[in-house]
Amino acid sequence: MPGCDFTRRDLLRWTAYAAAAAPLALADPTAASASTGRGSAADVRPVNLELVTLAEDHAVITWYTGRAGTDDGLGRMVPVPADGEVAYGTHPSRLNRVAHGLSGHTPYHYVELTGLEPGQTYYYQARSNGQAAAPTPFTLIAGNAVGTSTYGFGTGGPYSFTTPQPPRGKYLFSVVLCNDLHLGETQAGLVGGQPQYIGISQEPGLPPYPEVMLESLVQDVARFTPSYLLAAGDISAEAVPTDLSRAGQLLSRFGRYREDYFVTRGNHDRAHTGDAYAACRVGQWQGNDCFHDVYFPGDQPTYFSRDLSGLHVIGLDTYDKAGGGGDAGGMSPAQLDWFRADLNRHRDQPTLVFGHHPLVVQDSAFPGSPSNALDATQAATVLDWYAKTPGVFLHHAGHTHRNHRTVSPSAPRVTHQEVAAAKEYPGGFSILRLYTGGYALNFYKSRGDLARQWSERSRQEILGYWPQFAFGNTVADRNSVAAVDLSGLRRPPGHRG
Repeated sequence: MPGCDFTRRDLLRWTAYAAAAAPLALADPTAASASTGRGSAADVRPVNLELVTLAEDHAVITWYTGRAGTDDGLGRMVPVPADGEVAYGTHPSRLNRVAHGLSGHTPYHYVELTGLEPGQTYYYQARSNGQAAAPTPFTLIAGNAVGTSTYGFGTGGPYSFTTPQPPRGKYLFSVVLCNDLHLGETQAGLVGGQPQYIGISQEPGLPPYPEVMLESLVQDVARFTPSYLLAAGDISAEAVPTDLSRAGQLLSRFGRYREDYFVTRGNHDRAHTGDAYAACRVGQWQGNDCFHDVYFPGDQPTYFSRDLSGLHVIGLDTYDKAGGGGDAGGMSPAQLDWFRADLNRHRDQPTLVFGHHPLVVQDSAFPGSPSNALDATQAATVLDWYAKTPGVFLHHAGHTHRNHRTVSPSAPRVTHQEVAAAKEYPGGFSILRLYTGGYALNFYKSRGDLARQWSERSRQEILGYWPQFAFGNTVADRNSVAAVDLSGLRRPPGHRG
């Protein structure tokens, strides 16, 4: 962390960088440590305001309420239930519409604004206990967490956003993009063995947080009636067979494996050594490969392509190599040869590629490392192939645990979308909506009660700096619209969307 393989060297660089920046208030500025959390209603403080999702006709806004003057031991205020509402309108002095959240009285506020008009600027103010919610502060990065402009930052709100226009053409179907499930993990935010960066565990008595987050994800995506789900690696924490199987059990609530949902390998899913893995096949590169046994049994390779209702989908194994997981990703020569041939065979067909390691990693809040991406030489080669393959329009990756959108000048027709981890703050998934004339890509936080609770708890990773890396520098890093000719796609049989 950040990403799946943050090393001690990365940590030292990050620590020096963060120390040079403006200090971040990790709890309420008036907080007194280890307070009991008792106080009057006036002590309730709404913070961490975020504009999570922005589509042409709806938006999702979240925030947190805590008790001023308290510290829960993680550097944040003790959670306190409170009312929550968002007042909004098309003029900053006329916020004449009001929306309420999923829960009437909660510390973990999630409000969806519906019935919005495309291309319209809206102004909004989120409130709990009569107080305006304060935005998540960005001290290390440019951008903001609450709008498409900086309107309202000098006055405490209202803040503003402008809805996008929808993609052109007829709606076809949707695809869920997710990654970094980490089934079996028990502590989030462990960094380089350094004691000041404590791991954050689930609250006693609650289910394991990777299961909480994946169960919520599978349930939450159902309201979008997606046709397919793509999970881009790190399905498990350390490739233990029971964790890999449990992930498959939960994903199977979405549909049938290799018909409705598909997975690829991440560095955490690599072959391991030890008694827990001894019953699995001998790995091609090292140890015993339980991921191969669970998801690609027999002699089939751990990479693949499928045609899904006219959409060509390529799933890459970006840890098809020897290693301990903390180095750059890589593909074997055999996989690279297969990948190039597959692209050539489907040169003009609309194509989505997904795999764990990104090809490019830019605009990070902390100094980058080669381990954050695919091997640089291989990445440059793949970008060159993309430039010669008109059908490729989207490359989905995980690994970095952040929302970020990149377009490389080497292949400007392709969007590279990193999606934040499913298992921790901001904790969610992206919905890719495909139209005959383009697509919309929107990130959503998982919204189950326990999922919102864990997401807010795990935002305290890296001494509370984690949101400045994981959430997305701008709204466009987690919500975008692009024009692409997808007229060759068709609606899947029995599609209900």
